[in-house]
Amino acid sequence: MLLRSRIGLALTAIRDSEIASASLGIRIGRVKYAVYIVVAGVTAMIGALISLQKLRVSPDAAYSVNDWTALVIFIVVIGGIGTIEGPIIGTLVYFLLREFLADYGSVYLLFLGALAIGVMLAAPKGLWGYAAQRFGWSLFPVGYRTTFKV
Repeated sequence: MLLRSRIGLALTAIRDSEIASASLGIRIGRVKYAVYIVVAGVTAMIGALISLQKLRVSPDAAYSVNDWTALVIFIVVIGGIGTIEGPIIGTLVYFLLREFLADYGSVYLLFLGALAIGVMLAAPKGLWGYAAQRFGWSLFPVGYRTTFKV
């Protein structure tokens, strides 16, 4: 819905060509400023949630490779990059694997790494990209499809 609204169309026009969007009457500075304000607010809320979860604020708590970075990369790679559905599927896969492999200690990290490498080799677009390409599924159709009828 956002992509098809006035702001979404303005953001798409700015992404494609700032000069052309300015000639169409889009106030580029105002739109970019609004985006920066919204992103800053969401980032602050997420930072507050992380600090509540960690119960302390320090750089090592916020930028721990084991806590956030590797897990987020794993989730996105497994699910599929560039889609909305991909990280959702990746999160489900990660939490299911974590629950089933929790008894094996840190060996499950090796299994997750091997799984990530296997998915990258077998399905470069991730699990959702493979399913969407093979079966034509789309839960959140944010792009446009052109069909030719003869």
